[in-house]
Parts: sequence; structure tokens; C-alpha cells
Amino acid sequence: MKIRCSSIGKIMTNPKTKGETLSQTTKTYLQELAVEEVYGIRKEFSSRYTDKGNEVEELSIALCNDVLNLGFIYKNEEHFSNDWIMGTPDVNTDEILLDVKSSWDAFTFFEKVLDDDLKNKEYLYQLQGYLWLTNKTEALLCYCLVDTPLQIVEDEIRREHWKASLIEESLDLRAFVQSKHTFGHIPKEKRLKTFKIVKDDVVIESIKTRIEECREYYNDLIIKL
Repeated sequence: MKIRCSSIGKIMTNPKTKGETLSQTTKTYLQELAVEEVYGIRKEFSSRYTDKGNEVEELSIALCNDVLNLGFIYKNEEHFSNDWIMGTPDVNTDEILLDVKSSWDAFTFFEKVLDDDLKNKEYLYQLQGYLWLTNKTEALLCYCLVDTPLQIVEDEIRREHWKASLIEESLDLRAFVQSKHTFGHIPKEKRLKTFKIVKDDVVIESIKTRIEECREYYNDLIIKL
């Protein structure tokens, strides 16, 4: 059993009950992995937020390239794994390891702009995983603000009409929703927030230890299922 880098944060949460090794969050995640392994049923999660992130990933990478002047960077397709974890970083060249997070709207993005340090521990663990897999010493986590794809905007317009109990289209409501998802009037450099993550061997060792603990619980689940 290996852990995806994007899920390392799920196993690194601390239990609330004294004397426990694994938190309930960790156990729930391992139960999902066990069901997938035994019965081939994978618990998928998607939302309008994740849909946007997936669809605009290359636009966000291009924004990073333009603003940070990184030369030529491109979406990485290579999958990495070791004995404990696996993952596919967004960008991995000889010069740079980079992961993008595309914000849903201006409000969620500028929350990150105002932060001095990266507060999302799941992303911290994810980047430590990528650093471990690629044997690099530094990585960039980049929050990006790019236009929402038209189809998702149309879905949002329909959603807002339904919430307002409107049968006929309101041009004002359409314009309002479109304005929340179009950001070309904001300078590119204002639409990117970066955090540098430095490889931390202590954190990586703690991930190894936790995965070994998770495997004991996971193997018991496989037997019971």
C-alpha cells in the first residue's frame, strides 16, 4: 500500500483520543483504500472547484511561466513512486519543481495573497512528498487566479437563476456572475502567489513512520473485508 502525495495530509492528522496512533480521518481514508483494493470500487470526489482546477491547470502553469520568467516550463506527465508514496507533480524540470492550485474566485485567491506563510498543511505534505520522490531540495507552490472556463460559468449562471427563482434570463444576473469569474483586468503579477517549500528530512521521516503504522491497520482491513 502506497499513499498518493495529494493524500499524505489525510494520514498525518493527529488522533483526538489519547493513546490512539491513527486519527479517525486517517482510518476513514484507509478504509476507502481497502475497499478499492478488495472490490475495485474507488471513492471519487469532484466539485465545481476541482473541475475548474483540472480544466485550467495548463493556463495556471502558463501564468507561472509568464510572471516568474522560468523559461520554458510545461505540464509534467511522469509518475513517480518509491516504497511509501506516489505522485505526479504539475511541473518537474531540471531547474524547477512546481505545483499549481487554481483559485475558484478572487476572494479565495486574495485570502492566500494576504498570508505570509502557507497555512494549508495538506499542501505542505503534498510538496514534501514530491520533493522526496524527485530528490529535489526546493519546490514552489503557486496559487493562481485565471478565468473560469465558459461551461462552468454557464453552470453558475443557471445555478444563480435557480436560487433566485427566475425562469427568464436576467442579463444583470448573467453579467454579475461573469464578472466574478473573469480576471483579465487584473495584472498577471497580481494573480499569482507563490510559497517556497524546502525539503524537510524530519517531516519525510515522520511520513515514513506514519505509513508503516497505516499499513498495519490497512492489512487488518484487507483481511476483514
